[in-house]
Amino acid sequence: MKPLFALCFSLSFVATAAIAEKADRNKPIQLESDRATVEDVNRKESTRISTFTGNVILTQGTLKIKADKLVMKEDLNGFRHATATGNLVTFRQKRDGLNEYVEGWSERAEYDSKADKIELFRQARLRRGSDEVNGDYISYEMGTEFFKVIGNNDRSVETNPGKRVRITIQPKNKSDQ
Repeated sequence: MKPLFALCFSLSFVATAAIAEKADRNKPIQLESDRATVEDVNRKESTRISTFTGNVILTQGTLKIKADKLVMKEDLNGFRHATATGNLVTFRQKRDGLNEYVEGWSERAEYDSKADKIELFRQARLRRGSDEVNGDYISYEMGTEFFKVIGNNDRSVETNPGKRVRITIQPKNKSDQ
């Protein structure tokens, strides 16, 4: 296998003091799907795994993840790790104190409630307002709005051939400063 050339670029959207909706973390997770397999609710010694397939929608406060399939693991402390796959997985979450959303798209997404983070894999795209980043992989920390983007420049890789990280940051209006 040829070695992968990765361009790693880290930025922070913390230019403004706003962060992802703080109250979301304390709200219940609601799941909808065409089919579901849920392990025993009363398990006491291991991680519970639930699988949802067909038009899956996960909602927690203002956070919404849509996918074709979602596998959720819940640990003994109630923290959840969800892996969502699909033609395009989408997520959207309101920014705290603003009437603005952060949105993302990819072929696979992994949401970790303990770390308050979402990772986007293959054809990843993240947008906040009119600012946007594209890459093969995006890691987005919801609490701090810090993100890391990796682009894949190895043309033999089928997931995102010849792609580099692309970022568009709109200029601030002088009245905003």
